[in-house]
Amino acid sequence: MKRHLAVALLAAVLAGPALAQQQEPFEPEVYRTDNYRAPVPATLAGARVLTTAEAEAIWRARSGAFVDVMPRPPKPKNLPAGTVWRDAPRKNIPGSLWLPDTGYGALPPAMDDYLQRGLALASHGDKAALLVIYCMADCWMSWNAAKRAMAYGYSNIAWYPNGTDGWENAKLPTEEAQPEPRPEQ
Repeated sequence: MKRHLAVALLAAVLAGPALAQQQEPFEPEVYRTDNYRAPVPATLAGARVLTTAEAEAIWRARSGAFVDVMPRPPKPKNLPAGTVWRDAPRKNIPGSLWLPDTGYGALPPAMDDYLQRGLALASHGDKAALLVIYCMADCWMSWNAAKRAMAYGYSNIAWYPNGTDGWENAKLPTEEAQPEPRPEQ
């Protein structure tokens, strides 16, 4: 009997780290402000988390607005004078509104305003409209932006954590995107 108890206790101790790894990463209470390309939690309190099949069904039914928050690639520093810089093309889910750089954990006031205006545009001013927010797999940008949209009072937020990676892996169509213009552009 003691031996069985010791074996069971040893199994529980050895399983502890494995169980902890399965549950991580945990959903933080605040926005993620660093290491944005890392595993994301399986949940986002207050939002619906979508699989690729669920995102596709919404897209095909045209029952929600898709919002891509993937950042624009930064212009390399110290480019030689006269060098022409062109952004790498961004392919997103067709019909999406691309609001780049709006998924960072801390947004300057102008970027915060840009996100709010973009969400109002995507939702046609209806804070109960379904908004599907995404970027790429293992990217905290979409998690942050979806959380922020709820803080703005949007009540029907769906977070698609696999983003364009999951979409393309399912062989679904993409289109080259252009970002929603910012006022200063």
